[in-house]
Amino acid sequence: MSLRRQGGGSSPWRCLPVVLALLLLFLPRAFAAGDPFADLASTNIDTVARGIRELAVSGSPRAKPVMAALEGGKLVAWRWPRPDAPLFIRTSNGYVDARTGAPVADPPMPVNLRPVILNDTVRGAIETAAGVLDLFSPQAAKRRAAAEALFQAADPAALPTIQRALAHEKNAGVARVLREARAAAELKSTTATIPDRLTAIKVLAAREDLSSRNLLASLQGEPPAVAAAATAAIAQIDRQLQMWQLVEDVYYGISLGAVLLLAATGLAITFGVMGVINMAHGEMVMIGAYTTFVVQQAIASAAPALNEYGLLFSVPAAFLVAGALGVVIERTLIRFLYGRPLETLLATWGLSLVLQQAVRSIFGPTNQDVSSPDWMSGFVKLGGLTLTVNRLWIILFALLVLAALMAVLRWGGLGRSIRAVTQNRRMAAAMGIRTPWIDAMTFGLGSGIAGMAGVALSQIDNVSPNLGQNYIIDSFIVVVVGGVGNLWGTLFGAMILGVVDKFVEPFAGAVLGKIIVLVLLILFIQRRPRGLFPLKGRAVEA
Repeated sequence: MSLRRQGGGSSPWRCLPVVLALLLLFLPRAFAAGDPFADLASTNIDTVARGIRELAVSGSPRAKPVMAALEGGKLVAWRWPRPDAPLFIRTSNGYVDARTGAPVADPPMPVNLRPVILNDTVRGAIETAAGVLDLFSPQAAKRRAAAEALFQAADPAALPTIQRALAHEKNAGVARVLREARAAAELKSTTATIPDRLTAIKVLAAREDLSSRNLLASLQGEPPAVAAAATAAIAQIDRQLQMWQLVEDVYYGISLGAVLLLAATGLAITFGVMGVINMAHGEMVMIGAYTTFVVQQAIASAAPALNEYGLLFSVPAAFLVAGALGVVIERTLIRFLYGRPLETLLATWGLSLVLQQAVRSIFGPTNQDVSSPDWMSGFVKLGGLTLTVNRLWIILFALLVLAALMAVLRWGGLGRSIRAVTQNRRMAAAMGIRTPWIDAMTFGLGSGIAGMAGVALSQIDNVSPNLGQNYIIDSFIVVVVGGVGNLWGTLFGAMILGVVDKFVEPFAGAVLGKIIVLVLLILFIQRRPRGLFPLKGRAVEA
């Protein structure tokens, strides 16, 4: 038997096709080592994720468009491995080279292309990379946002990039967030030493927010020293979060107090001057809110460029509409009922039902949409506080209205007449003051202020026919607590009631919370039946 026949099928030359195939499969990866574009063209998920990270830290101007194309499903690669690992971006006009951004003169056949892998792992890498891309921006705000994104991602693979950014960062605020991002990544790393993990826990404990707490709480299987440090840090953060929550509750209580101040200020004037229990006062608030809606619709139709300032035009419009309606109500109804409190209460209650039904007939029973301008949207971060901008504007607006009203009552001619009638109606009439005219103007002034309250409420509550009913009882409580007719008392009463409501409701619920507030009010009236700041004067004290 010959040697050839003895070797038969075991000849080494028969393995040559297999060897060549293996070379064709692995040589492209060898030639493309360190090339993030070649990694993106891979069929391995981890390799694609690595390519995304490498591309992000490379500083290439093609990083953003390539990642946007990948996220949008428009990044395609050659279906079979090749040494140059071609990568294309599909556009409406054909294909462009992902590496250069230049249009491809001789585009490949679509059958020869495949979409680059996109799954949850790749999306996570893109999210991390998106933050890295802005980490070296010349704008500090963008660098800070990028560092915050890296903190939220807590990706150990980003540690070299974070270290590189820290070495060049000059802004103290951005450097602090970068150190926090490094600490988060080290806690997620499996190679970080125990001292490094303990240092990272200290950094996260100093951050004192919910994100750092959640990251510390997610640690599992840690050595005893690290676990104990994490537990202590979580307790420290919880104490700090409780303090910030307390301050935030006070802020929201003050914002509720500002709303009550706007709603109760007009009621304090009319109740204090004329002694009229106006149950339709809440409907003046509702009229102001609907005036805001009408003004916004009119501006949107006539001058769309002024939409951003529609709310500013609504303030004087609501004051005039609600004030004029208040004068009409006083002249046609209230003036016949002075000295008859029960009849006044019933008449104004019936008037409130009439006004509600009139609004339902005109605008319908459903809520109306009142938009908020951009300058009243969003929130402000202040330490551990998150303050909504619209409520901050309402607080400032309420204080401005109160200051303007106090100035009118103190230095204006109408204000002097109102104060004279409040203190001694008969003496004021004897001095030549037309008390019926003062009554009408006072009722109109109180109604106009209620209308401005409706403008503010349209930004935080539903504009509906029942809007005023939600605040009328609280408005009376504010007036009674503060002292009938005293604006300083109204201010303090509104703030006290707003803060108490915000602290009682989370524990007792809305209904039981109101009952508790009413019980406290009864106890307060027994001790101080004339409120915190009672008015002084001959007629008032008689």
